Amino acid sequence: MAVTDPLGDLLTRIRNGQRARKDSVLSPSSKLRVRVLDVLQREGYIRGYSEEQMGPAAGVRIELKYFEGQPAIKHVARVSKPGRRIYSGSQDLPRVMNGLGITIVSTPRGVLSDAEAREQNVGGEVLAEVF
Repeated sequence: MAVTDPLGDLLTRIRNGQRARKDSVLSPSSKLRVRVLDVLQREGYIRGYSEEQMGPAAGVRIELKYFEGQPAIKHVARVSKPGRRIYSGSQDLPRVMNGLGITIVSTPRGVLSDAEAREQNVGGEVLAEVF
């Protein structure tokens, strides 16, 4: 079955894995997914990830992070969807939980967190929000 929103699929796998208290989850790999995982790892929401074969295609194993038995990611949601794209300038990027969470943004300089995008003064497509 074809996936119409690969990034939404990745975020759902992470959300479901943490609700089931899994140590890691497996997802198909793509450049965008790996860049989003880089941001999540830099910001401390996942322990890490590694490339892995998933049948005939490449996959990525994501190591989930917990703090005192609770998931590090309390909320993860897709903002810009295939049916409705959301774009934002560098000064208009949304703040999640008054700065306690992050917004993941796809910019001309790569996939960045909202703080990195503001620092580099670039805007782009608002992919997801995490806290």
